[in-house]
Amino acid sequence: MKNFFVHDKALVETKKIGVGSKIWAFTHILPRAKIGKNANICDYCFIENDVLIGDNVTIKCGVYLWDGITVEDNVFIGPGAVFTNDLFPRSKNKQYEQKSTILKKYCSIGANAIILPGIAIGEGAMVGAGAVVTKDVPNFAIVYGNPAVNKGFICICGEKIIFCKKEFECSCKRKYIKENKVIKLFER
Repeated sequence: MKNFFVHDKALVETKKIGVGSKIWAFTHILPRAKIGKNANICDYCFIENDVLIGDNVTIKCGVYLWDGITVEDNVFIGPGAVFTNDLFPRSKNKQYEQKSTILKKYCSIGANAIILPGIAIGEGAMVGAGAVVTKDVPNFAIVYGNPAVNKGFICICGEKIIFCKKEFECSCKRKYIKENKVIKLFER
């Protein structure tokens, strides 16, 4: 008995799907992809073989995840977000080199954002709708624009982080520290 849901109009070739996950219509998932628990993969998505998707991930409609992409736990990917897999695309390119892209836990990617290959989106970071991400995004950063630029920092709950000193406590009781321009979350 399956402990996950697959819509009858989805083509799911992988057997590695976690408990409680839902895969909706017209989505195609290749055989070696790994899907965590309680993932929600909406209509018209494509997930290639060398893709890892963590627990509690939401992937909205029209998202394609290519080989080399890792999506950690509790990540949100908005509708139509684009992940590229080749810095120098050419047909039949024999010099193609796969770059790894990682979306760290609790980050969010806005609708129609474009993420170039080989990028790390930091823990809890927020990429704005339509942003073009050309370089790594720091933990808890808010980035948007073309190219995407850091415009501040954000808590996992969505409240803006404003440092008056080295530490910040959010109204949700999460605590952050800033050391050498790096933001870290104190585990509760």
